[in-house]
Amino acid sequence: MVPLPYYLVLGALLFALGMTGVLVRRNALVVFMSIELMLNSVNLTFVALSRHLHSMDGQLAVFFTIVVAGVEVVVGLAIIVEIFRSRATLNLDDIDLLRG
Repeated sequence: MVPLPYYLVLGALLFALGMTGVLVRRNALVVFMSIELMLNSVNLTFVALSRHLHSMDGQLAVFFTIVVAGVEVVVGLAIIVEIFRSRATLNLDDIDLLRG
């Protein structure tokens, strides 16, 4: 059995990696994937703490987070595809206005 601090450190490292991707990269797809990585690191932390505390609350929160992340993927990718079709770029510095 893996101790709880290992899961928490892994979740913190994944979250830091995702935050770095959001702050450093300028490509919309990379930023989008970094946000998803941050959501999954929080899910890992929720599940680890839920298992450690013998409670289902964290796993229930993860279920709702996964549902919201799935909806976010659908809407976010649709927006990214539409911006790419209209502007022919995914560089966030070039996408400053959402008007056609």
